[in-house]
Amino acid sequence: MKKKKLFLIDNVIVAYIGVLLMIIGIILLIPLLTLIAYHDEARHALSFMIPSAMAIITGFILSRASSFEENEKLSVGEDAVIVVSTWILATLFSALPFMISGELNFTQAYFEAVSGWTTTGLSVIDVEVYQKIFLIHRSTMNFFGGVGIVLVMVSALSSTFGMRLYNSEGHSDKLLPNLLKSSRMIMSIYLGYVVSGIILYCILGMPLFDAINHSIAALSTGGFGVKADSIGAYNSFPIELVTIILMILGTTNFAAHLLLISGKFKRFFKISEIRFMLVLIGVSIPLVAFTSLNGLYGSFGKGLRIAFFEIISALSTTGFSTVGYGNWDSFAIFIMTILMIIGGGAGSTAGGIKLYRVYLMIKRLIWNLRKKFMSDYLVNEDVMFKPEGKVYIEEYDIIDASNYAFIYMIIFIIGASIMLIHGYPLQDSLFEFASSLGTAGLSIGITSATAPPIILWTEIIGMMFGRLEIWVIFIATIKIFKNFKNERFITSKIN
Repeated sequence: MKKKKLFLIDNVIVAYIGVLLMIIGIILLIPLLTLIAYHDEARHALSFMIPSAMAIITGFILSRASSFEENEKLSVGEDAVIVVSTWILATLFSALPFMISGELNFTQAYFEAVSGWTTTGLSVIDVEVYQKIFLIHRSTMNFFGGVGIVLVMVSALSSTFGMRLYNSEGHSDKLLPNLLKSSRMIMSIYLGYVVSGIILYCILGMPLFDAINHSIAALSTGGFGVKADSIGAYNSFPIELVTIILMILGTTNFAAHLLLISGKFKRFFKISEIRFMLVLIGVSIPLVAFTSLNGLYGSFGKGLRIAFFEIISALSTTGFSTVGYGNWDSFAIFIMTILMIIGGGAGSTAGGIKLYRVYLMIKRLIWNLRKKFMSDYLVNEDVMFKPEGKVYIEEYDIIDASNYAFIYMIIFIIGASIMLIHGYPLQDSLFEFASSLGTAGLSIGITSATAPPIILWTEIIGMMFGRLEIWVIFIATIKIFKNFKNERFITSKIN
């Protein structure tokens, strides 16, 4: 049976978008809770209530005008269209509070919203003087951008809304056999970590408002801070340590957290990408500390402490920092750039190519070398360890990882080239766009309110590609183009 269409789009797509848009509208109201403590910012309430009402009403109309059967499944590409469309709408509606208040122009407001939802953390505002309600708005975007809008919908409503939609948003694993229970388990774990982070920060002397923002930003690997000097403003090793733990938890596959909580530490540390992450951290920290930071900050111990924090921030694609990079040498910047390109764990809140893909490509190289010395009569099976256990690697898995890494690097080169064309140095361009595409949020100074609009839009596109993992955007674009082409063909036949 042919699916009904609304505005040349299948009803099922419009209905899903409508439901998700209503959820976005509700999320936009959360910053209003800030007014309980900061009454003087009540003048900004309408800046959130207006876009919230617009999103909820639009979503309600779309969901009602395009009803579909509850058991109706999504066809190939429809899941991607829903996810990409919803993320674009989420960022657009989330940019409106900045614009309605008159604080930012459209490009700056949309940049800030995209940076928030994609958990990047690059910013064009001065957090030291910005109103608290907008800082909470940024952290709210970090929180829901980290877990994903679809996961929020599934956990709040029901598993009827589909595994394919869930997977399209970057959730590669189910913690439990039931999708609804899995999504709610992830939300519970996520909230538990955030609350734990807030409590620890407060115990260590961080103000409550700061603790709420930093705990969310660290766990979501979002990196939005409330101080111009980021975590470095507190000059506290215990606070840095709590942040490091949250960043590592945030960059860990959601499914692996169930092993941690269950006390299955042996299985947890057997996971291939966890081991790879620990190796990268173990090699990068002393390498940068010895070769680049030794003596730069007065003592080797201080340099090691800084390297420890910055390396984990880069690899986890969080974007918090304790120092500026103006006096760092090229080697340290190079290592940081490489780590941001690699990124964090698959199925986590982190960006980048992802540890699993990079590790798989390295293992493929090792396997190929090993096979050259094996007898032709020997049969060897290549395996890796995921949270669910031992997984046999097929040729398709390797091709998929290699293709993704190739496309990722093409986009990286294009983005960095645009920055080079506008006169920025090679090192700075590579670092800044690696941060955008990897949703890391570390900046060497290019990103600011005074940056040319073309630079901000280049970073916006990079952040969206990085968060939605490239294929989803490609598939959605192809699906929309094919629908439009088919509709034109049918129309021409009728006429």
